[in-house]
Amino acid sequence: MTEPKHTPLFDLHCELGAKMVPFAGYEMPVQYPLGVKKEHEHTRAHCGLFDVSHMGQINISGDNVAEALETLIPANLVDLKTGGQRYGIFTSNEGGILDDLMMVNAGDHFYLVVNAACKDQDLAHLRANLGETHEIEYLDRGLLALQGPEAKDVMARLCPAACELVFMQHARFELEGEDVWISRCGYTGEDGFELSMRAEATEAIARRLLAEPEVEAIGLGARDSLRLEAGLCLYGHDMSAETTPVEAGLIWAVSKPRRHGGERPGGFPGADVILHQIDARDHTRKRVGLLGEGKAPVREGAVLVDDADKEIGVVTSGGFGPIVGKPVAMGYVEREFEPPESQVFALVRGKKRAMIVTKMPFVAPGHFRG
Repeated sequence: MTEPKHTPLFDLHCELGAKMVPFAGYEMPVQYPLGVKKEHEHTRAHCGLFDVSHMGQINISGDNVAEALETLIPANLVDLKTGGQRYGIFTSNEGGILDDLMMVNAGDHFYLVVNAACKDQDLAHLRANLGETHEIEYLDRGLLALQGPEAKDVMARLCPAACELVFMQHARFELEGEDVWISRCGYTGEDGFELSMRAEATEAIARRLLAEPEVEAIGLGARDSLRLEAGLCLYGHDMSAETTPVEAGLIWAVSKPRRHGGERPGGFPGADVILHQIDARDHTRKRVGLLGEGKAPVREGAVLVDDADKEIGVVTSGGFGPIVGKPVAMGYVEREFEPPESQVFALVRGKKRAMIVTKMPFVAPGHFRG
């Protein structure tokens, strides 16, 4: 057993009365005294602060770094302007998803943010494939997410220039005397910002943000329910090395220039499998949203069946949507049941619970696009 790691905010979490749990090798706050439901509702109505310092932050520099990253990721990075941010996926030779990540063109280098549970394997993957030609630097920095419709009001007081960013833009600013890298993005479906700073400065900046009247500290429990309402995948649950981007409903992450008929088709791991599925549409399952009735949630792992009790899929994420007011879930079903309004049934403790296939997100996104 290895000792769990701590983010720069561990002492602050304890001071705030957080319930700490193991997560991706770290001790992380799952909730604060406010409770998961109220934390969720506060973020949707006002503004929440999340410690995401456990995520991996990586700089990649060298000649033609965008072209180099395109050999591992099916995104259009060559055309990404300085300050632009793009979602991406590392793919395997079999067409599966090794991890998902955010990528920023920072001018003379690319800045990546990868999942906490995958950061060691992602670093090894980058070094094995690009390490001889490019410098790959793991960054010891704090990372905070300020999320919610009033996040802009907070930033307007603390760092007004950051409010000029629109969704999926990134820039460097001074905040509280620190060099802070700010992206307008997040994992809740709301408007918001992610802020990267020196590890040693993280607590002071977090306290400054928490001093604003709109802001509450939010734990992993509400982070999960927020991203589920927003229809956002969680790696290792809703996508994995056993699912392709097409099956996971992430065709949009395979940029058009990288598809057949585009300027730079293929050239990434698993391209033959993924591009075939895009063209032929012969994959047999698809990730869908599911909406239930009542209050009891349908959890990950619940088997999905049709009205004749034939197994047709599985729930990969599930819970109660506080804003939706109903159980929400996502999972994989056979293609026959992919169309919205299809009825399926989840097996919960031996009983069938009716669910309706629903378009995602379950709540309207609040991203600021200018």
